[in-house]
Amino acid sequence: MKVKELPLDDRPREKLILRGVQSLSNAELIAILLRTGTKGQSVIEVAQNLINKYNDLNFLTSQTHDALKSFHGIGKDKAATLLAAFELSRRVDSEKKWKFSNKITSPGDVAEIFIPMLRDELKEMFFVICLSSSNKIIKYEKVSEGSLSSSVVHPREVFKVAIESSSANIILLHNHPSGNSEPSNEDISLTRKLVEAGKLLEIQVFDHLIIAGNSYTSLVEKRVI
Repeated sequence: MKVKELPLDDRPREKLILRGVQSLSNAELIAILLRTGTKGQSVIEVAQNLINKYNDLNFLTSQTHDALKSFHGIGKDKAATLLAAFELSRRVDSEKKWKFSNKITSPGDVAEIFIPMLRDELKEMFFVICLSSSNKIIKYEKVSEGSLSSSVVHPREVFKVAIESSSANIILLHNHPSGNSEPSNEDISLTRKLVEAGKLLEIQVFDHLIIAGNSYTSLVEKRVI
């Protein structure tokens, strides 16, 4: 049976509007994104088969565009729609975590928040993360993009963000699009320079994290600072 042949209040889109998102199954939610089925299968059946193939939603949301579009009933446009929806969900989840996160107690806490934001970036970006006195994230701000040499990331740019947010502690963070999370000599030199500048300003640099894909490196854990 095609979705349009179902009673009006049983169709996924109308059901969502009338009863709320909590009333829909995973397959019905995905069916709204797919919009149409294929010959012999309703859109809800296509969605359910997709979930069955990948066993669970977590595994499904980690699939590539090529993997999704190879599934019967899902072409390049539907695959792109799914990827966009999954990525938006990750970004919203990440934003909630940093806005309402508990006390930052380890480099892993920071990595969990920022990996979803940076793992697929093609440019190197350098961020300053400002912490409250109780080590909660107050704000974060990008201070450089494209290069991380000491001639590009200036201490005044880094500590201007900390001073404006009245933060006594900061964490430095940047990504390596290459996928290699190991710090370069330039990364180490810059970090030490910023740590020394922070001492003069009485602003402590807690750590410097490098994000590479789904992994990260803490320069504190590597005893660089």
